[in-house]
Amino acid sequence: MQNIPLEARPREKLLSQGAHALSDAELLSLLLRTGISGCNVLSLSQMLLNRCGGLSGLLHAPSEELSAIKGLGGPAKRAQLLAVMELARRGMGEQLRKRQALNHPTLVREYLQMQLGHKAHECFGVLFLDSQHQLLEFEVMFRGTLNQTSVYPREVALRALHHHAASVVLSHNHPSGHTQPSAADVQLTRQLIQALGLLEIRVLDHVIVTQGRSLSMAEEGLMPAA
Repeated sequence: MQNIPLEARPREKLLSQGAHALSDAELLSLLLRTGISGCNVLSLSQMLLNRCGGLSGLLHAPSEELSAIKGLGGPAKRAQLLAVMELARRGMGEQLRKRQALNHPTLVREYLQMQLGHKAHECFGVLFLDSQHQLLEFEVMFRGTLNQTSVYPREVALRALHHHAASVVLSHNHPSGHTQPSAADVQLTRQLIQALGLLEIRVLDHVIVTQGRSLSMAEEGLMPAA
């Protein structure tokens, strides 16, 4: 870092130009603070991003995976990365609790992507919303194998009643990286619309996420009729 002009160093650059002016590696270097023998902190940051498939892959990596990466063997740096990701999740959750989900579909997709997109196995989650379409709670309800999750409409209905939800947004991840809904996804959505409709709880959307992308079935006109 001593060879980099003062105004081009990440901390000084952030303070003078704003966080948006920094690359992912520069932002990460501010968290890591120090490099390792033969590798300064900027080089270490870029190496970590390359190994993990980008910033999202790194920040979503579990603690045990991070501990195997050279330069992150100590608990302090791992804890910092895990804390940043959790703060981001909580911050987006707070925004959804203050805003109407229907008016902020991009925020909903980004929140669900952050919650589920990085998971190696298929998981099914539900956003429970009040009558104003503001977030009451998010729950990951079912976890499955790499290709399939068993989802029980009765359990979703019970949790919706528990939260006094007026509507829900369904979501699950595709570890394959493809966001297009399968025939099984459409059928499951139809079953949940029917089951929750009996309780006068609306299914507003079903969002499919991957680590880098998301698809809203409602926005694509793919929501099935009850």
